[in-house]
Amino acid sequence: MTGTTGTTDSNGTPRTAGPASRDVIVVGAGPTGLLLAGDLATAGIPVTLVEKRPHRTSNLSRAFALHARTLEQLDARGLADELESKGQTLDRLRLFSRLTIDLTTLPSRFNHLLVLPQYEVERALERRAVEAGVRFAYETEVTGLVQDADGVTLRVRAAAGETQADGEARDMQELQELQELRAAYVVGTDGMRSAVREAVGLPFPGRSAIRSVVLADVRLAEEPETLLTVNAVGDAFAFLAPFGDGYYRVIGWDRRRDVPDDTPLDLEEVKEITRLALGRDFGMHDARWMSRFHSDERQAPAYRVGRVFLAGDAAHVHTPAGGQGMNTGLQDAANLSWKLAATLNGHARADLLDTYQSERHPVGKSVLRSSGGLVRLAMAKRPWTLAARTLLTTFVNRARPARTRMLGQITGIGYAYPAPRGAHPLTGKRVPDVALQGGRLYEALRGGRFVLITPSDAPTDLDSGTRKDRLTVASWVSARRTTLLVRPDGYTAWAAENPTTGELEAALTASMGQD
Repeated sequence: MTGTTGTTDSNGTPRTAGPASRDVIVVGAGPTGLLLAGDLATAGIPVTLVEKRPHRTSNLSRAFALHARTLEQLDARGLADELESKGQTLDRLRLFSRLTIDLTTLPSRFNHLLVLPQYEVERALERRAVEAGVRFAYETEVTGLVQDADGVTLRVRAAAGETQADGEARDMQELQELQELRAAYVVGTDGMRSAVREAVGLPFPGRSAIRSVVLADVRLAEEPETLLTVNAVGDAFAFLAPFGDGYYRVIGWDRRRDVPDDTPLDLEEVKEITRLALGRDFGMHDARWMSRFHSDERQAPAYRVGRVFLAGDAAHVHTPAGGQGMNTGLQDAANLSWKLAATLNGHARADLLDTYQSERHPVGKSVLRSSGGLVRLAMAKRPWTLAARTLLTTFVNRARPARTRMLGQITGIGYAYPAPRGAHPLTGKRVPDVALQGGRLYEALRGGRFVLITPSDAPTDLDSGTRKDRLTVASWVSARRTTLLVRPDGYTAWAAENPTTGELEAALTASMGQD
């Protein structure tokens, strides 16, 4: 990056300004930004992660669930097993009264929901990002940006010193209050109130779907019967999830109460809402933190403006129903990271980046619809909405295709990306963690590589060309004859039955470019 950056090398020495041709700045050090930055650094891209907050672990997260598709993406980064060991799994997910979906039928290695606080996910992703060489600039606030044909100039207000990701304060020369950072691309992962989105002038249309939601971290005198406790009755909704340290996160909402977010909150109000929704308050006591918030349904009309991208809550926000928020953001990052890396490393044309919008914007729109619909059905009071909920519950419980579709939407495994006309039916589809000779697919994807899966009797020297550092070639364990090229994010780039060598080479060039 050019300009006075406030970032340092591994010895804490201020970095010399450099060209912006391959640099990326990611704004926002939540899960989405951490995964994206770690992916880019792993691919050899110089990346700086800018964060407005000081460096510390926060318990303010509202996310407690990792779904199957997200766990698959984390598995492709070598993190899933570690996170599974820290959390607890749930094989059934209750959406509202009488509608519970069985996760054990998922066609995934992760046929369950992992209950784990967001801060545990952030710790793992941060460690990976640090190890990959991501530069962190905490207490650095975006104040504006200007982009041109060659890059983006990001204007920031930085603290007088910088805190590295390991928490050690560096003794540095006094920094000027206002600075400019230069990069080839900027990605805003800075949440609902995104400064990056505002800087490029993108609107954030939508509405407040739920107002005056209460949050509290409490101890319980009575342990709930289930790992996740959730229900809605009349005007009240409540959710309980364990932190794993003896405290529980309570999220509650009473539709009859509509007060500003800064209205004082006491434990008695939290208890009352919980009793209304769950029938009892489990003897809540010793609240260590309480707050109010409101839940919006909003989506930016575009996820890209020139050299600036949006991901996660900066691009879309929705109700917490189904626990899809953090999961959708992490999958945004997985989609964008390999495309940025391929473009900046000279392996792909710049128009590959346009597919981020065409692939992820429809997914965000679908999540808004499904999560919002679940909330409205859960809180149904009028006769026609109660009838609709009963009809949906009966239909999903009895009709396997409907159940499969709902499972696919909530867990993320059911989404596919657009494929060119005439493409193989598997193109754009998610590829499960299939068994390969010598391992499994999501192990082979680690390091951001493409994976070419061939029949077992195919030539074994297909990876001897110039792409060998970006391509793993493996064979099916089964007798399957399909040749499959899997993108770094686990979706099919190309597939064919018994292709010729020329067809295979053309597909590799089209999908991966040349070195």
